[in-house]
Amino acid sequence: MFLIEWIAAHWIDIVLTLAVVLLVAFVIIKMIRDKKAGKSSCGCNCSGCAMAGKCKGAAGVKARK
Repeated sequence: MFLIEWIAAHWIDIVLTLAVVLLVAFVIIKMIRDKKAGKSSCGCNCSGCAMAGKCKGAAGVKARK
């Protein structure tokens, strides 16, 4: 009985926590899929990046030009 009462008293906390966990999981899955597909996560111009020439994305840009 105690567990049912606790769940009844904290159901909104449980729902919100599950929603946040699912959101974070979807973001992580999306980032992993994008990384495997070779997509960049920064979305910036490589010429202005401090790591220009050192990342995989910059090499791909140079090879395409």
